[in-house]
Amino acid sequence: MQDSTLSIPWWRLLLMLPPFALMLVLLFRWTDQGKALLHASVRMVAQLALIGYVLVWVFRTDNPAWVLVALTLMAAAAGWIALRPLAEKSAALYLRSLAIILLCGGSTLALAVWGVLRPPLWYDPRVVIPLAGMIFASSMNQISLSAERYLAERARDLDHPAARAIAIRASLIPLLNTFFAVGLVQLPGMMTGQILAGADPLIAVRYQILVMLMLLSSGGLAAALFVQSLASHSIKRAG
Repeated sequence: MQDSTLSIPWWRLLLMLPPFALMLVLLFRWTDQGKALLHASVRMVAQLALIGYVLVWVFRTDNPAWVLVALTLMAAAAGWIALRPLAEKSAALYLRSLAIILLCGGSTLALAVWGVLRPPLWYDPRVVIPLAGMIFASSMNQISLSAERYLAERARDLDHPAARAIAIRASLIPLLNTFFAVGLVQLPGMMTGQILAGADPLIAVRYQILVMLMLLSSGGLAAALFVQSLASHSIKRAG
């Protein structure tokens, strides 16, 4: 099927600023997260613009070494960002976060790419890098959510098993909500992108099922392992 991706001129993105500006005003007035959103938004635009040019170059070089470099940098960044809710960060904690993301995310990525999709080139950057981004991000988010909740419950003097159960259950709320809503309320990113590009909806559905299972497996397992690893450590949440 012919590629029918809709082109978006940069200037049209400005049309999305009014609702964003309204959200920003509300955060400044009602919470202390206004500066955080502004900072995150500037970083988001800069990082996406940069990665766009980097990916164009990586796709053209067609070299597995650069794909591995990209995966390493993505995992390294995810491991650090996952610790954002924690007030006390250490090299040991970062290495633990990184190791768990590589273990859970890397194994899930291997199954998805080389077990399910099986691209002609094992390192095909157009397949490996986007899927790795989704998987590592899921592990990162689940670690952050579970760690923050676990430490909050431990601060209330709950024992480790009770705090662990609450933390993992809370961290899975966004993923489980998506599982319940997908196809009824929401057409997620992978499926929407493929349909916009002109793919057969039934093929897009299969890809989306793969993605949903990837996110739950990598994220849920990463959260469980990281929370379990916190049992013997006294760590504070970020203020």
